[in-house]
Amino acid sequence: MINFLKYRLVYFLISAIFILSGAYFLVRFGLKPAVDFTGGTLLEVELSASRSATLSQVKAVLEPQINLASLQQTGPNSFLLRSHPIDQSQSLKLQQLLSAELDAPVTEKRFATIGPTLGQELIKKTLVSLLLAAGFILAYVTFRFKDKKYGVCAILAMLHDTFIILGSFSFLGYAYGVEVDALFVTALLTILSFSVHDTIVVYDRIRENLKTQPKADFASVVNQAITQTLARSINNSLTIIFMLMSLFLLGGDTIKWFIATLLIGTISGTYSSTFTAAPLLVLWEQLKTKHHTPGV
Repeated sequence: MINFLKYRLVYFLISAIFILSGAYFLVRFGLKPAVDFTGGTLLEVELSASRSATLSQVKAVLEPQINLASLQQTGPNSFLLRSHPIDQSQSLKLQQLLSAELDAPVTEKRFATIGPTLGQELIKKTLVSLLLAAGFILAYVTFRFKDKKYGVCAILAMLHDTFIILGSFSFLGYAYGVEVDALFVTALLTILSFSVHDTIVVYDRIRENLKTQPKADFASVVNQAITQTLARSINNSLTIIFMLMSLFLLGGDTIKWFIATLLIGTISGTYSSTFTAAPLLVLWEQLKTKHHTPGV
């Protein structure tokens, strides 16, 4: 049996490198919020199939007319623009202008305007959702395993995944202009539940091993649990990763970064459930034993 816990300092170092790198980008550049959070307009249009246009051509027509925040090509002849709030009449004028300048019929696929007040409300609800999720997870894991160390270590592993995802998107926002929107929040909450589920599988095996080996060293019991669950975790995660990679490569631009969030989170969650949450339990137990040892 491989002694996985022998290398726990290496696991902590790897986690620290990713978290500190992400923290640097978060502090220096922050996240790039989408219209969902800042308020503004989303307008997606499609040109006639008989006429094609490049992103630069569409941008050249739109930029002099509105305060364009971003422009993406979502299909062969489809374009998604984000701008400061505009009304329906302004949207129609833009479509007419595009049609005239590019000599092609233009069809509106999507139009939505979000006010800044609604954007701020969404930020508050997002933070509340994350705090509630953390609170319920802490309470549930602590109750299920009858020991607060399981709940606390599960939350620390969850925070590990959260910081890695936030740091990754801070870098992507700085380097490639990637924005975070409501779909990002959905993906983040999904990943946190996946991460905790994987952690609970490891913890459940630890609990069962402790029942059958009550006098065994805690570290060896945890190491045995990692050995018993590692293949299952990797196989399960690889199935998800292959599916997500297919969607990322073949799916449209509108879900591309949603899928990327799930992909990063799945990899991080698989790692943290085995190589962060479990070693943290051992560290907790060692510190507890040392603290209660007479004369220490």
